[in-house]
Amino acid sequence: LFPYTTLFRSVRPAELFGLLGPNGSGKTTLFRILSTLMVPTSGSATIADIDAVREPGALRRRIGVVFQAPSVDLKLTARENLWHQGHLYGLRGSELKNRIEEILTRVGLLDRANDRVETFSGGMQRRIELAKGLLHHPQVLLLDEPTTGLDPGARRDLWQYLQILRDQERVSIIVTTHLMEEAER
Repeated sequence: LFPYTTLFRSVRPAELFGLLGPNGSGKTTLFRILSTLMVPTSGSATIADIDAVREPGALRRRIGVVFQAPSVDLKLTARENLWHQGHLYGLRGSELKNRIEEILTRVGLLDRANDRVETFSGGMQRRIELAKGLLHHPQVLLLDEPTTGLDPGARRDLWQYLQILRDQERVSIIVTTHLMEEAER
């Protein structure tokens, strides 16, 4: 992981940073460390001046994470998935309700808010994953192989949305991929 940690020191606010590596090279392991799900065996991991090992709670409030493996509950509606996610971050009441409406609008799924996620296409499910990661207004968004399973149109839409997040909301975005053309973005 040493080369990755060296690279991460250069990620700046509102930057879209691609981490390229073949399958099995440690990209997901690095994300698990950065998201406080795993403790590094050596070295340190810091995001926004917060140490992942010493201050995991503070770091979790500042980051959004979308792993490659799905984390949405297919039996719940889009709104219910976000409602539960919001509670994990201490959001409640009208603040949470308004944020859910806002984020569903941003990902283009407000009209499907009350539909069960199991009825969504793969691209729509991925957008709900992204909405979960963005619900609490993170400073940094970690995306592990975000286009896995998406068709070309959904891939294009995702990259356009990430650029909007970077440019308009000033979110730093770190993306892992094993695809050269995606890393170039």
